[in-house]
Amino acid sequence: VQLQASGGGLVQPGGSLRLSCVASADTLYEVGWFRQAPGKGRDFVGSITKFGLTRYAGSVKVRFTISRDVLKNTVYLRMNSLRPEDTAVYSCAGRPLSSSPYNIWGQGTQVTVSS
Repeated sequence: VQLQASGGGLVQPGGSLRLSCVASADTLYEVGWFRQAPGKGRDFVGSITKFGLTRYAGSVKVRFTISRDVLKNTVYLRMNSLRPEDTAVYSCAGRPLSSSPYNIWGQGTQVTVSS
């Protein structure tokens, strides 16, 4: 399985952006979004299971929404009320089983929040 993320860009504070993560096959148990800001480690943003269950990091829980289109094998990350501190490279990752680590990674997409 391969994952490909897209949709990043430059957005003003308070703006919105939607990222997409397309999977080459529908075999993953869970797809997660992660982000890495300059000079910092990679942080978990949120995820969605094949059953549609979602979870989020506390810092984005109210502002970000993860959804999926089963027919398109695509997971979306909708980001609202963006802040400069949301600036990071966002990546999607998948794991085949609930007991597996995230071991399938797509390339990242840059999100820059700036006026």
